[in-house]
Amino acid sequence: MEVVEYRRLLTKKDPEKSLIFGFKRDVGRNSQGRITTRHKGGGVKRLWREVDFLYSKKDIPAKVVSIEYDPNRTAFLALLVYNDGEKRYVLAPQNLKVGSQILVSENAPVEVGNRLPLKKIPVGAFVYNVELELGRGAQFVRSAGSGAIVLAQEGAYTHLQMPSKEVRMVHSENWACVGTLSNPEHSFMTIGKAGRSRHMGIRPTVRGTAMNPRDHPHGGGEGRTQRGRRRGPATPWGKPARGVKTRKRKKKSNLFILSRRRK
Repeated sequence: MEVVEYRRLLTKKDPEKSLIFGFKRDVGRNSQGRITTRHKGGGVKRLWREVDFLYSKKDIPAKVVSIEYDPNRTAFLALLVYNDGEKRYVLAPQNLKVGSQILVSENAPVEVGNRLPLKKIPVGAFVYNVELELGRGAQFVRSAGSGAIVLAQEGAYTHLQMPSKEVRMVHSENWACVGTLSNPEHSFMTIGKAGRSRHMGIRPTVRGTAMNPRDHPHGGGEGRTQRGRRRGPATPWGKPARGVKTRKRKKKSNLFILSRRRK
């Protein structure tokens, strides 16, 4: 089992009471109560941290009071106190220190944690919390250690290389934060034991090859058999599982993708 040493990275304090709420998890169920995502349920109780993705307080400097853990996401949180006294949680970038200043402004300097329009960010810089549609807030690049690279400024669009290596055009008026997100070691974490998986709300997964033919396309056979049928590996419902395109051909955002992600 491998873990991230949070003690040396995080501030020793309780979460901000005004920004935390109790909530009921969906555990893989839709609005009708039917399981739509399997193998979810149980786990340790969590409190919801209200994270600011809209960054609506512009041209007001904020001070970083603490760097905190969030059980609901992979990156750490930074607790900001604005000059008018309001407190908000935001996603913490890498190398952000307690006592640092953050500014959301069109004229903000290009420094880690600051948020400004993409047209004001130089080529080669890393960005996170990228806006896809103006006014919708941060929608892209929000997981631990991730960052998109500004490749070019062309006309009304900025070319961004996403963490998946996909190159996409985003309107230059949209906003983004400068830097890469915190907790990059998260990708190297090994769960290590079944109990830890259950604490995280992940239930056991039974292999299809261990089932009967009536329960899974991979099931049955004498001894160990080849995974899948003539058409290759399949889901429990008989749909192709690997090496099959699932993206809609007529999706509107296809026009803005210059280079597809690596397969």
